[in-house]
Amino acid sequence: MTDVLNIVVAGDLVLDEPDAGHWLAGIAPAVRAADLAIAHLEVPHTRRGQELQGDVPAPGAPPENVAAIAEAGFDIVTLAGNHISDCGAEGIEDTLRYLDDVGVGHAGAGANLVEARKPAFTKGDGVRIAVLSYNCVGPAIGWATEDRAGSAYLRVETSDGSPIAPAAPLEHVSDEALQILESDIATVRGDANLVLVALHKGIVHVPARLAPYERPLAHAAIDAGADAVLGHHAHIIRGIEFRRGRPIFHGLGNACVVTSALSPAQDHPARREWAERRKRMFGFEPDPAYTLAPFHPEAVNAFLGRIVLTDTGEVRAGIIPVHVEAPGRPILADAQRASEIRNYVEKITRDAGLPPIIVGDDNMIRLAA
Repeated sequence: MTDVLNIVVAGDLVLDEPDAGHWLAGIAPAVRAADLAIAHLEVPHTRRGQELQGDVPAPGAPPENVAAIAEAGFDIVTLAGNHISDCGAEGIEDTLRYLDDVGVGHAGAGANLVEARKPAFTKGDGVRIAVLSYNCVGPAIGWATEDRAGSAYLRVETSDGSPIAPAAPLEHVSDEALQILESDIATVRGDANLVLVALHKGIVHVPARLAPYERPLAHAAIDAGADAVLGHHAHIIRGIEFRRGRPIFHGLGNACVVTSALSPAQDHPARREWAERRKRMFGFEPDPAYTLAPFHPEAVNAFLGRIVLTDTGEVRAGIIPVHVEAPGRPILADAQRASEIRNYVEKITRDAGLPPIIVGDDNMIRLAA
């Protein structure tokens, strides 16, 4: 058995600070070494647009930082998330244009729903790969429609009938979501050897815990023909499982998040209030040294995911351990931290009620006996 394709998959990118290349440099060697690298771009890169109402809006990130994403080695970004519409249609338009200018592929957002649901295609060592991207957490006002820019989405119903939004009690996968998955995966299957599905899903800022809909939705993607599921949104890593021999990364955490938008010391009332409220809601106090990444203290345990396709068609999974150093810069972990992060991934997988896994010294994952 020989490895024929090595893919790196990463979580959220929020690059609000100057000199984005510096913040990405600590993980860039591993990203550039891959045959293909994919991350999730959390916020629009724009200086235009009208602030979206319906969630705590993120500010537009500097357009010049998009070039650093390409320079760090990322080939494709997924866009379907709860903040990509925060600067309206103009923010999405600018982001797509800047990505196109530097040759980074994208999926998950567009000028209308047809455009937002289009996959990103790429080739690697003779393998044609399709990437699909969906927002599962809302807010619904940011979703694309036939005549409105926004993100692609999979509807997850709330347990109490409340509006679909990131902080709502999201619980049940809708029939509509299952139909979209089956249709979109079947469509790209004719043109791709490998199908990757990115889901912006989960409960933010809480270690290990999965929402009731997460496993059923990820399993549905695999059952419909996906070769791997890439989860993100929680800003802390989650456990990893396999379905039909295909890997599910339930939460890739932060790839690189450096922002002042989560600081209480700012002049935007909604963001200032959220910076305080989320600590009470989720029961954590950020380490004060992490001024640009004020997340749960366990979020310093991070990783880049690995997907390895072999010449026999097997899809293997692994991690590249990453430590987040203050004030928020991710770096490839040294030997001691790598061991700690492997142990942490095994623990949160068990704590989430997933089948136990072993992360070997080679950072590849297998099911525990």
